[in-house]
Amino acid sequence: MREQLRTLSREAAETVAQHLVMSARLIDEDPGAAWAHARTAVGRGGRLAVVREAAGIAAYRAGEYGEALAQLRAARRLSGSEAYLPIMADCERGLGRPERALALAGGPEAAALDRAGQVELRIVAAGARSDLGQQDAALVTLQCPELASSAHTSASARVKFAYADLLAAAGREDEARSWFARAADADVADETDAAARLVALGGAPRPGDVDEVVWIDLDDQGSAQQPDR
Repeated sequence: MREQLRTLSREAAETVAQHLVMSARLIDEDPGAAWAHARTAVGRGGRLAVVREAAGIAAYRAGEYGEALAQLRAARRLSGSEAYLPIMADCERGLGRPERALALAGGPEAAALDRAGQVELRIVAAGARSDLGQQDAALVTLQCPELASSAHTSASARVKFAYADLLAAAGREDEARSWFARAADADVADETDAAARLVALGGAPRPGDVDEVVWIDLDDQGSAQQPDR
C-alpha cells in the first residue's frame, strides 16, 4: 500500500492514507461510515488498485453491492488480480443475480485463485444455487477436500459452516447439528458462529463456550446448602 501511495503527491497520499485507516477501523462497527471514508479516498487516489480494493470491500460490507462491484472491477483492472472474484460473485447474489454469480464462479479466471479463494468462491456458488432453489446442487457444490478434512483451518471451518447452514435451511436439523459441531471444532479463530448455531439447534456447546453453572439449593430458611459439586 505504501508503495502505491508513493505515486501520489505527499498531501494526497497522507489524505488517502488517513481515510483508508479510518475505513479499516470502522468497517466492523459502522460499515456505512467505513464506506464513506473509502469513497473519499477514491476521490483522491482512485487510480490505485489498493484504494479501489479497500473501497470495494467497504461498500460490500455496507451492503452497497453495485458500488462494490464497480470498485472491485476497477481494482481487478488496475492490479490484474483475480483475488476479488469471490466478493464480486457474492455482490451479484446481493443484487439478485445468482446466475451471474455462477457465471463468475465457473469462469476460467477462477483457476487463478489460491486454494482459500477457490473454497470461498465455492461457498458463494453454493449460495447462488440455493438462491435458485437448487438445494441438492448447492450441497454437492460444497463437497471438496476441505469439507472432509479434520484440519483446524479457516477454509475447512467456513465450508463446513456453509454446508451445515444449507442443511438447516432444508429442515435437516440432525445433519445440520452434526456439521455445525464439525465447523465449530475446526473454527479455532472464531470466524463463524457455528457454536451458537449448534446450541440454537439443541446441540451441546464446545467446552469453554459457556461459563460453568453450579446450582445451589436453599433450605426452608433460605440458607445455602452445600452444593453437590
